[in-house]
Amino acid sequence: MRASARETALQVLTACRQGGAWADGALKSAIGKDRLNGPDAKLATHIVYGVMQNRILLDRYLGQYCSQRPEQLEPILLDILRIGAYQILFLDRIPDSAAVNESVELSKAHGKARAAGLVNAVLRKISREKDKPLELPESQEERLSVCYSHPKWLVERLIALLGAEEAEDFLKENNRPAPLTVQANTLKTSAEELMDALKAEGVEAEHHPWLSHCLILSGTGNLASLAAFADGGFWVQDAGAKLAVLAAQPHGTVIDVCAAPGGKSFAAAALMEGKGRIFSCDIHAHKLKLMEAGAKRLGIENMEPMLQDGRVFREDWLEAADVVMVDAPCSGLGIIRKKPDIRYKNPADLSGLPQIQRAILENAARYVKVGGTLVYSTCTILPEENEGVTDVFLSAHPQFSKEPFSLPLGRAETGELTLWPQRHGTDGFYICRMRRTDHD
Repeated sequence: MRASARETALQVLTACRQGGAWADGALKSAIGKDRLNGPDAKLATHIVYGVMQNRILLDRYLGQYCSQRPEQLEPILLDILRIGAYQILFLDRIPDSAAVNESVELSKAHGKARAAGLVNAVLRKISREKDKPLELPESQEERLSVCYSHPKWLVERLIALLGAEEAEDFLKENNRPAPLTVQANTLKTSAEELMDALKAEGVEAEHHPWLSHCLILSGTGNLASLAAFADGGFWVQDAGAKLAVLAAQPHGTVIDVCAAPGGKSFAAAALMEGKGRIFSCDIHAHKLKLMEAGAKRLGIENMEPMLQDGRVFREDWLEAADVVMVDAPCSGLGIIRKKPDIRYKNPADLSGLPQIQRAILENAARYVKVGGTLVYSTCTILPEENEGVTDVFLSAHPQFSKEPFSLPLGRAETGELTLWPQRHGTDGFYICRMRRTDHD
């Protein structure tokens, strides 16, 4: 018998909790394995991402209406209650009675028949009283943590960085759907031609408000099924990530040190008009295959995917590149709206990232020609992974200096810029552009 949408959602939440799986990958795998049809796949996706986005808030509701604290409940039972509560509180098209009954059946199906009464009672209480104000903590940090389901430590950091009002705006953006932003492949088409092709396939498309060759899509369904995608008309890339590539020029040599899944290399190839060389590196062999497939689909012939650790020096690349791009591995806290489970990372696990980032940047800098450009970027908003890394690097390497650069948003006079979803409509993204002015 084919699994239900709620059963699939429970499997994914369990995989994320027990095995540390990321929701997007686990969801794709589970939907395929369970052979969910379109509506069921959509519901399972809504439930998984909805529970992830609102987990702390859901637990607050459960704690208010359950005799046991959420952390005292058996984990699978807690996930079942979260699934039910999310449907009651957020999915208007699903009757509360269906959400309750399906959750009760889930608990029975997983050997929790004795707990079925608890599930029924708690969810019915939430259904009856969902219009009543929820009891919230008194402190500002804890209140924001509950309302927007971000851990308290992150809320505290955001308030310190932005102030309370803008921190709340950032939290709101993280719980809204991210726009689907695609880059027109100017090696094959123009943004206008791509828009016409997409509209002919029933996709709604509009020009990005400030970035050329960029469209915002809606109503796409499965992107891979679109002829415009199969024909290499575009690739998916946030506007912020595209801005990190603007130093690439035709006939140059570009080394993309942490290239997967390939978006920046694709953007560089388009800017270079297919002329010059791009070495696109990653430490994982399976990601090279994804980049190779993407380059082939897009008709990019000057991009060479290579298995290469960004921390390991290659003698033949010494001072060989006009542009070196380091999109460093990071905490990812700028893309929470796309990957809601990122917010629950243990902060202790993030403390070692700056050391890795500095090591990659130090190594990559050796590949830059005199007069060449070094671009460091991340998809996080934490200063210790951004300015903290580039400032330490620059203090040890006087032959590099931050270089002001122009963007569609304006001029980055200091040579660095942090983009924010609540300010710019992009992912949270940091870019620092440095020029090498002399030999060591």
